[in-house]
Amino acid sequence: MRAIVCIDDTDRANTKPGTGGLAALLKGRIEDQGWGQSDMIVRHQLFVHPDIPYTSHNSAMSFGVEVADEENVARIVTFAGSFLARESAEGSDPGLCVVCLHRLKEPQRLVAFGRRAKVEVLAKEHAYQLAEESDIHLSEHGGTGQGVIGALAGVGLRLSGNDGRVRGKHAITAPENAASVEEILRQTRIDLVQTLDGEVLNGRALVKLGEKVKSVYLDGRSVLLVRRPEDGTAAAQWEICSMEYLKKHY
Repeated sequence: MRAIVCIDDTDRANTKPGTGGLAALLKGRIEDQGWGQSDMIVRHQLFVHPDIPYTSHNSAMSFGVEVADEENVARIVTFAGSFLARESAEGSDPGLCVVCLHRLKEPQRLVAFGRRAKVEVLAKEHAYQLAEESDIHLSEHGGTGQGVIGALAGVGLRLSGNDGRVRGKHAITAPENAASVEEILRQTRIDLVQTLDGEVLNGRALVKLGEKVKSVYLDGRSVLLVRRPEDGTAAAQWEICSMEYLKKHY
């Protein structure tokens, strides 16, 4: 049985940990309790607008959990709510969303809500209405509770399978800062290396690495995006996409 957990608006400027750090802590606590096995945390960029209060980038953090039964889902909901109330920064507006996928009604509505949250200012009342109609847990745990909008949107975007950047950077040991696809896959939790045109590269292709190797969430997998190098004389046939590109598109 699979569930998706998403949190949003748990921090304030210059507070540690941020929402990504809290998601990692929550994920670890769920696993420590034996309630389920979690997968990668994904950062979902939401709409940046003067009418939307946010700390720095207005992003939500989601992760999936494989659970044995609905009792464990209920345990996760209870624990996560108290965890956010206790651990979120003072003055933040934390929201929690937990979706049990086998109970989800009309998943396309949730995906559509997530996509709208990337380009529109949405109301908390609309989030609660959709959650109630779709059998989704949605709750606020401090402040104005505005984080419920991003938490619900993040679950929708995670459910789409094609949104966001995987949290954290990948450490790769490589001479001259270049590695074959085979080595990249062996040393990391990246699922595949893919060009911007959608071509999946084989094990022998050489990729020039940057200072920060980040993957994105595509087709439900961790994907390293690469492009042809601007320097035509480079030994590597490919180079990873820059953070500037990933921030703009993911």
